[in-house]
Amino acid sequence: MLKMALWIVNTVGILVIGAMIFALLAAVRMYIVDRLQRQHAIRRNFPLVGRMRYGIENLGPFLRQYLYDTDRDRLPFNRAERSWVYRAAKNLDNTAAFGSTLDLMQPGTIIFANSVFPVLEQMAEHPRPLPLGPHTPNPYLPQSIFNISGMSFGALSQPAIQALSYGAAKAGCWMDTGEGGLSPYHLEGGCDIVMQIGTAKYGVRDLQGNLSDAMLRQLAAHPQVKMFELKLSQGAKPGKGGILPAVKVTEEIAKIRGIPAGEDSISPNRHPEINNTGDLLDMIDRIRSVTGKPTGLKLALGEPAWLDELCALIKQRGERSAPDFITVDSGDGGSGAAPETLIDNMGMTLRESLPALVDKLIAHGLRERIRVIASGKLITPVNVAWALCMGADYVNSARGFLFALGCIQAMQCNKNTCPTGITTQNPKLQRGLDVELKAERVYHYVKNMQHEIEMVAHSCGVTEPRQLRRQHARMVVQGGRSVRLDELFPPVTEPLRMVDSA
Repeated sequence: MLKMALWIVNTVGILVIGAMIFALLAAVRMYIVDRLQRQHAIRRNFPLVGRMRYGIENLGPFLRQYLYDTDRDRLPFNRAERSWVYRAAKNLDNTAAFGSTLDLMQPGTIIFANSVFPVLEQMAEHPRPLPLGPHTPNPYLPQSIFNISGMSFGALSQPAIQALSYGAAKAGCWMDTGEGGLSPYHLEGGCDIVMQIGTAKYGVRDLQGNLSDAMLRQLAAHPQVKMFELKLSQGAKPGKGGILPAVKVTEEIAKIRGIPAGEDSISPNRHPEINNTGDLLDMIDRIRSVTGKPTGLKLALGEPAWLDELCALIKQRGERSAPDFITVDSGDGGSGAAPETLIDNMGMTLRESLPALVDKLIAHGLRERIRVIASGKLITPVNVAWALCMGADYVNSARGFLFALGCIQAMQCNKNTCPTGITTQNPKLQRGLDVELKAERVYHYVKNMQHEIEMVAHSCGVTEPRQLRRQHARMVVQGGRSVRLDELFPPVTEPLRMVDSA
């Protein structure tokens, strides 16, 4: 018996030691696999530990009612919104089963008005390009309704910018540089570029920090640079300039911006030389005259009445003095860093500001002269189709493309610790972001977005998305009743667009 007991103990000991050695070898193997694979940035940056996230995520549908948020509960973006972008970017099936998890009685919910006779697929049309800057020597004819909003090199990492550039080129959409200037990585993929000029004039400033005509000409010489966007304000922080913490201001970023390395990059809260609406039109005219390319402005609206002043002055000076486009940002827009007071409670949301802008342009007879670009939390087909119903010509998204790159909404953008390598200048974390793979996901995101907004349009009975109007959608109000958008936001007159008369 004693010999038997000793044999069992020895055997168990050998098995335990063997299992431990096997587990160690398996862990080493998984570590190596995680570090070398390219598909999952979290696993590449955090081998072994990163696998836990995917396991827990897979269990989510079964445990969510006890341990996790519901599909529709979380801000800035809920699980359902993020999941749609993830699946679209990976080109996976985006159908759902059993029934909607969206509360269709919740005030503010958008419901599209399906037609009794939807458009047959063989009768559908692709959106027709609308020109920008027709009075300039180099007008621009964008090919995509859905485009990449301003995100600076510095706020975003080098591989993130590269992936966006290559993906945008393949998808045929434009990429806005953000206020951080034009980097080689924006140009690398060959996509169309919108050069943004922020209040600090990064990338177009002289040694004193003033706007430089020579730098403008140098940038305009790039055939990829199609337009210039003068940024007055941003939805996440109206009245406050850009903020790039010192830890993210590398030597390369400092050189592109024309500022010292290793110091906080703080932009003025407005353009010092623009003191009134006349100065604003003068600046737009200067940039357009020097570059020969379409020039517009970006802002978050706080009071729509100012638009009357702007439009009246344009009519007085002549329609050629108008900005070629206005990008209107939402008061609930995003940013890499902003004071919480501003990010929470400053500026009108796009739900109010977009129809206000469109109606003011119609009322002053400038709707066809000035293109409208909508920006701010527009990451799903429902959001984009709503913006088109309200009168937008084009739609920009920033955070939608961050999700396409693999963002997990870790809320670390301002700390240089982004676990997916997107909003960090830490090379060890950037390593997790594979440019080639993520570029494909950017491409698929744009293409699947275009497909589904066309699907919405056809269901509403129109042949292409720009034919959507306010009567094609409804909004749920108190009591669970829905009201047509053209009743909630009565248009001054039916918007006249080139697509209607083509």
